[in-house]
Amino acid sequence: MTSTDYKSIFLEELVRVAPDIEAADIGDDDHIQDDLDLDSMDVLNLVTALHERLGIDIPERDYPEISTVNRAEAYLSRRGS
Repeated sequence: MTSTDYKSIFLEELVRVAPDIEAADIGDDDHIQDDLDLDSMDVLNLVTALHERLGIDIPERDYPEISTVNRAEAYLSRRGS
């Protein structure tokens, strides 16, 4: 799987968790909580969805690693390899 695949999956799951957000409106460096207004339950739902889809465990201490699209793409690429 390429880093682009991980980015696409992250965006798909993010939009499922927060359906009022359009994927096209999300910048690569937009913070999912500060800029996109996800709350802690949304983040937990996103982590769960990513785990179910990719089989990647994301411990709570690593949540900052998925705080933006760019960071999530890099983190998921490292963990998924």
